[in-house]
Amino acid sequence: MQNWYHIIPKNTGLSIYVWIIFCGLPFFFIFRSSSALDIVLGILMVLLFFLAYRLSFISDNWMVYVWVSIEMAISIVMTILFGYIYFALFLAFFIGNIRSKAGFLTLYIVHLTTTVATTTFVFIIKNESLFPHLPFIIISVLGVILLPFTIYYRNKRIALEGQLEDANKRISQLRVIEERERIARDLHDTLGQKLSLIGLKSDLAGKLLEAKPEAAKKEIHDINQTARTALKEVREMVANMKGAKLEEEIIRVQQLLEAAQIEFQLEGDTHLKHAPPLVENVMSMSLKEACTNVVKHSQATVCRIHVQQSKEKTMVAVEDNGTGIAKEKAGTHGHGLQGMRERLEFVNGILEVSSPAGGGTRLYIEVPNIIQSTKQEESV
Repeated sequence: MQNWYHIIPKNTGLSIYVWIIFCGLPFFFIFRSSSALDIVLGILMVLLFFLAYRLSFISDNWMVYVWVSIEMAISIVMTILFGYIYFALFLAFFIGNIRSKAGFLTLYIVHLTTTVATTTFVFIIKNESLFPHLPFIIISVLGVILLPFTIYYRNKRIALEGQLEDANKRISQLRVIEERERIARDLHDTLGQKLSLIGLKSDLAGKLLEAKPEAAKKEIHDINQTARTALKEVREMVANMKGAKLEEEIIRVQQLLEAAQIEFQLEGDTHLKHAPPLVENVMSMSLKEACTNVVKHSQATVCRIHVQQSKEKTMVAVEDNGTGIAKEKAGTHGHGLQGMRERLEFVNGILEVSSPAGGGTRLYIEVPNIIQSTKQEESV
């Protein structure tokens, strides 16, 4: 349950000052009584009600129902003796915080039944004293009907939002782990084989150094070339890990196309306002791969890039007037399309490749800007 200091309900549509008035009103109703015994009894019941109300918030299991039963009894007595019905609103708020569905429905039905029955009974026998308060009594009864469900479903929504947030955090952690494993595989594939080769050739060069100096020199040269190749691959891998900006990639793509004597055309704003860094990085790498395919395989003279973005997603289309995808279908995987699909799947993106009626190839990329990575209910 909530903490004890939530005696004054929050987010119920009423100001905190209204609830403070409800806390003080019973004394006004009590002191209207002419009997000193009634006044003392009324004050004791008010104090007992707020004591039980506080204990309701900090108790667990079956004791909660004991305190709520005491509060209901006090509310009934206060309504009958002094015409004070407003304790029913406090009870309605508390019942809305019951997390067990069975407990919530049971207390709701009992509280609604007793409140309506008691109010009707008192209104019949004390019509003249309660009639001026009729609008407030009607509002209180409506509060008893609606307030528990409002609080109950609000708490459900908050709990679900918390679970969703926890799920999103967990998925983000899994993505980090997955990326670390991918980096580890890349390092192993890039460096592992070459370092093993360098070790073997070093041993061989050491054995050949005196017997066959020329062969040893050749092995040492191979070691040097292997080390340079490994260094180059590591640098490329690190460069790919850096967050690539679409604006910067567009400039490099333009230079690549113009160097291949392919006309470059651009539509849309390349400054992505809503895409997170991971999405922009994947989009940039995919665009680079797509334009590389245009240069290598399309035999095109024009390449048009169209960028469109919204708050929900980012879209990039690459079109050329080349030979079309059908002639290169057998080599699709070799053109890097499979790698692009794998990158895009990592961020829930899609890749579509088609051949327009006018010829050429159209490659369409779409990635959502929000990557779907989200308090257990307790029974009272």
